[in-house]
Amino acid sequence: MDIETIAELRAEVMRPDLERLGRYDEHRVRQRLRDSFSTQYTSVVLSGGEFAGCVTVRPGAGDRRWLEHFYLAPRHQGRGLGSAVLRTLLEHADAQGATVALNVLRGSAARRLYERHGFVVEAQDPVDVFMVRPPGGIGLPL
Repeated sequence: MDIETIAELRAEVMRPDLERLGRYDEHRVRQRLRDSFSTQYTSVVLSGGEFAGCVTVRPGAGDRRWLEHFYLAPRHQGRGLGSAVLRTLLEHADAQGATVALNVLRGSAARRLYERHGFVVEAQDPVDVFMVRPPGGIGLPL
């Protein structure tokens, strides 16, 4: 998959939340993906043979995995595809005894998806909410 296709998807998906937070920058939204993109840890999401999105699961310190760059094209959102992808990733992490961590923009609808799958808030700042899900999805105290 071409990195520019994924960079465009990122810009499209993140634009509403970044604009709401006063943080949208036409160049930066794409460059941040280019600077941290890894084909080694990224999977392309297909729906009906069509490119629907991508997700990256990168190793972190100890038993932690970082869920990054999880984007679905708007026409593929709200149909259960994101939940199916997330469920599969979490099953693999659980089998490895790994904690999964991520950050989501404040006010993003994606936060509800993560909460439904056992993620809890670990920390937050004015822009990002940092969430974790221990193996098995047992929530940590806030």
